Amino acid sequence: MTIADYKSGLGSHSKDTKLNLGNLFSNPDASGMTKDQFYGTALSLAYSLNDSKLIKAVEAEAEGNVEANVVEAAKTAASLMAMNNIYYRFLHLASDKQFAKMPAGLRMNAMANPGVEKVDFELYSLAVSALNGCGMCIDSHVKTLLDHGVSAQAVQSAAKMAAVLNAAKTAYALS
Repeated sequence: MTIADYKSGLGSHSKDTKLNLGNLFSNPDASGMTKDQFYGTALSLAYSLNDSKLIKAVEAEAEGNVEANVVEAAKTAASLMAMNNIYYRFLHLASDKQFAKMPAGLRMNAMANPGVEKVDFELYSLAVSALNGCGMCIDSHVKTLLDHGVSAQAVQSAAKMAAVLNAAKTAYALS
């Protein structure tokens, strides 16, 4: 299954989602990202959305464009952010700030050596954090990305990709 196949499964209520999904994957260069950044971000989001058809479609688009290490790093970003986004969103939202002073005690060693360029992994993590709605994580990833020279366009593209893939999953489920 490709993105075109996935789009064909979207109902008439999904015209805008179809257009946005098509635009996203028809011109990855317009994202301001490298191929590894674009497809790694898309993969990390698909894995986070846990939709087998969307995963297959994004994997098909990524095939031949990225190496296995990018796929593995995308899986790592999805799984680490599934944990971190919940915990740090809790810290951010809890009125009682004593919890923020306590050690997290969560293993995140893979973030130090993700198997891809650090900024690429940060982009994957930012997109998943946007999807999961963790403000603390979003702020942290954006700061790191901008400090390392990643363009505002690439940062925005990661957030837009999260929005579009989330809409696609929802629209597909309603079709």
